[in-house]
Amino acid sequence: MWQQETWLKPYLKKYWRLLVLTLTLGGLTLICGSALMVTSGYLISLAARQPASILVIYVPVVLTRAFGIGRPVLHYLERLTSHNWVLKVTSDLRKRLFQHVARQVTFAGTQLETGRVLSLLADDIDHLQNLYLRALFPTVLSWGLALLVTIALGYFNGWLGLFMLVVLSLLVVWLPLLALQRLTFYFEQQKQLRRQQYTDLTDAVLGLADWVGTTQQNRFIQQAMRPFGKLQASRRRIQNLDHTRDFWLQLISGGVLVVLLLWLVGQAQQQAVWANWAAGFALGLLPLLDVFVAISQSFETLPLYLDAVKHLNQLPAAPANQFAQQTIPVTQPHTLALQQVTFRYSKAPQPIFQKLQLTIQPGEKLAILGKSGIGKTTLLQLLLGDLTPEAGAVTLDQVPIQALHDQRSQLVSVLDQTSFLFNTTIRNNLSLGNLKATEADLWRVLTAVQLAEMIKALPEGLDTSVTEAGARFSGGEQQRLVLARVLLQDTPIVVLDEPTVGLDPLTEQALLTLVFDLLTDKTVIWVTHHLQGVAAMDQVVFLQAGGIRLQGAPQQLYQDSAFFRKLYQLDQGLSLENTPIN
Repeated sequence: MWQQETWLKPYLKKYWRLLVLTLTLGGLTLICGSALMVTSGYLISLAARQPASILVIYVPVVLTRAFGIGRPVLHYLERLTSHNWVLKVTSDLRKRLFQHVARQVTFAGTQLETGRVLSLLADDIDHLQNLYLRALFPTVLSWGLALLVTIALGYFNGWLGLFMLVVLSLLVVWLPLLALQRLTFYFEQQKQLRRQQYTDLTDAVLGLADWVGTTQQNRFIQQAMRPFGKLQASRRRIQNLDHTRDFWLQLISGGVLVVLLLWLVGQAQQQAVWANWAAGFALGLLPLLDVFVAISQSFETLPLYLDAVKHLNQLPAAPANQFAQQTIPVTQPHTLALQQVTFRYSKAPQPIFQKLQLTIQPGEKLAILGKSGIGKTTLLQLLLGDLTPEAGAVTLDQVPIQALHDQRSQLVSVLDQTSFLFNTTIRNNLSLGNLKATEADLWRVLTAVQLAEMIKALPEGLDTSVTEAGARFSGGEQQRLVLARVLLQDTPIVVLDEPTVGLDPLTEQALLTLVFDLLTDKTVIWVTHHLQGVAAMDQVVFLQAGGIRLQGAPQQLYQDSAFFRKLYQLDQGLSLENTPIN
């Protein structure tokens, strides 16, 4: 597993110096804390015997002050460096996760469930952060300190050192492993419940209007609360195991103190000087025992942390682009071509397209029609380079479209049925199309899409928030804002994927007229289910299984194809007569 791990190892290597510094400061902090207790106990014992001179206790006093000052200073520095290290790592992890998800996104969306992405961001990255702070650092420090304590006590007495080796290994190795084994099942159960909870809740919230519309609110609440009850029962079982484990840990820790005190009493009876060290050794062991006991508590959540690592490593790999990237002049006329393209999805028995041939000339307006599931979106993904054909090629100016992936935002813009408005200002939403756009540019495109007057009338103008998913505006207004963003992007090729779905007929016709008026100098590829506005197209392609059934200018198809004529008349609500296309 460790050999295939790619989300943890890179950052251990990248920030190893800061990690070593953090562990060193942590070790020094614990040593200072223990030394403070040792010198304090020694000082109290020595002062209680009323030494003849104050100079006898001068050195212990100075050491007590030094360790007392050193411990909080070192602890502060350790916290500073450890959190700095963790924040650097988690920042890189979140950036990498975002880039990974972004690479999964194609024109048709992403293969990752929304709930799974939320689970990754909300749980798994935070669990990796806790893996470092609550498991990695304490475990390494405790094992190092346990070894030092064993060696130190073994120096004075071999049997005592052997006893401490057995007991401390029980505290920092065997009991944590036993607790880990007992708790793994419950934490795996909690992980699955939380992941399902994210997915179900996301699905339920996105469909909230349907829950209300069908008067199923109570069922919605019951469904949302069901995982909470299961999670609570699992947490209670874990708490019971925690109480049992803590009892045995405290019992063993007390036993260690008793054995150490008995040994110190025996030593003091033989040599009086040991009487001064009895309290110091016992007190010095207390902060170390606290660290050793905490290891079991760190191990109890280790399954969650390791599962987070596993979950991240199991993310589906983004498809690699095997084409060397090229650039072409943006302002030149562009010819988009599919040359004998064959494509099938993996495990599909039949290809979606078989030797598909299609050429889109510069400035041409192309409409792609066909029934649902016939491959219209697949064709767009092939044209945009999101999918790679198994045979043939898709080229832009004779350059493979996949080789222009890095330049795609300069060449192609998209207006689709799910174009998204972010929960920020109108200005920010528009500026996504062109980060260098001036305020004059923003008002120019808003005027073009006939929204300038409405937005000027808003109290905050361009700084008005569109609210979540653009809910402040109607469906037609949302599409006009996205169209304004497309105009700012100013690409030579514009893809329209049913941008009028869900709009009433009058709004739909008004939006289509506006779109085609504003994009007269662009190459337009328009996917649609019906023929509203098709007369504005230069070419119409009607897909069927495996390829193209009809292709040509809409007026010519209306005259020559009874199939197309019937579709057009049905779509327009006309009688099945020889009514010319407008």
